[in-house]
Amino acid sequence: MRRLPPLTAVEAFVQVARLGSVKAAAEELALSSPALSRRVQSMERFIGRPLFARRHQAMLLNGDGEMLLSRIAPALDALGEAIEQVTGEAELMRLKLGVLPLYASRQLIHRLPDLRTRYPHLHIDIDTGAHALARLGDGLDAAIVLAREIEPPLYGRKLGRNRIVAIGNRARQKGPNPLTDPSELAKETILLHRDMQDNFTLWRQAIGMPTLEPRAIDMFDSGQLILESAAEGLGVAFMLDFHLEGASDPRLIKLFAEEAEAESQYWFVCRRPALSRRPVRLFHDWLVGSSDT
Repeated sequence: MRRLPPLTAVEAFVQVARLGSVKAAAEELALSSPALSRRVQSMERFIGRPLFARRHQAMLLNGDGEMLLSRIAPALDALGEAIEQVTGEAELMRLKLGVLPLYASRQLIHRLPDLRTRYPHLHIDIDTGAHALARLGDGLDAAIVLAREIEPPLYGRKLGRNRIVAIGNRARQKGPNPLTDPSELAKETILLHRDMQDNFTLWRQAIGMPTLEPRAIDMFDSGQLILESAAEGLGVAFMLDFHLEGASDPRLIKLFAEEAEAESQYWFVCRRPALSRRPVRLFHDWLVGSSDT
């Protein structure tokens, strides 16, 4: 059997990776900061290369560290779960999650059975109310938000890579006046979400038509209503590619091959100390792992 690093070194590496701070991880493991640093260094010596980029009062995973964390963190959590099961210490865990309604309906709910199978004691309270970031630590343990970036000191992890696409009724590509070229959008109504008003501007710039002006632009505060409006032929929606994939609506189609990278992305966000709580940690690792595949 291949030799393994000390479990204490593995635990120290995972805690520092999740919390981004030697001090915070040391407090969580009831160690002194120097003792924890020695354990992390032991892990790096065993691997044979650095796992972190050291910054002032911060430890950021490098590429090797990211890959290692994705491989061993689930195994470490599974080990803890097994020990709890054997010793009878397993108990109901609850996560209070803030999430946007469209993400919940298109990307989250249908995947939760897999989470329940893996962690049957983990239950999630879903909150679709506004201002999730402001309520972290005060009613919410974690949130999935749409943002350009996440400001410190919050922890943020981007969920996939989102692309802006033109979504419309499938019938628009047929008939006497088919919509087959982006220039024809000058005769169309564009449908946009109020939180992603730049989508059409970014898209037309990316395809080399920055002056393209539609007949009208209609704003919505509900992604589901935008998709339904596009399906009914009321206009062309500029949303993220996963919105179309998650809709599973045979009426909807990606109208053009052209795409653009979105400035606003979906993020998993929480306060850094919350990552030491098992419900947050388990959900985070599961969500990130399933989003990256």
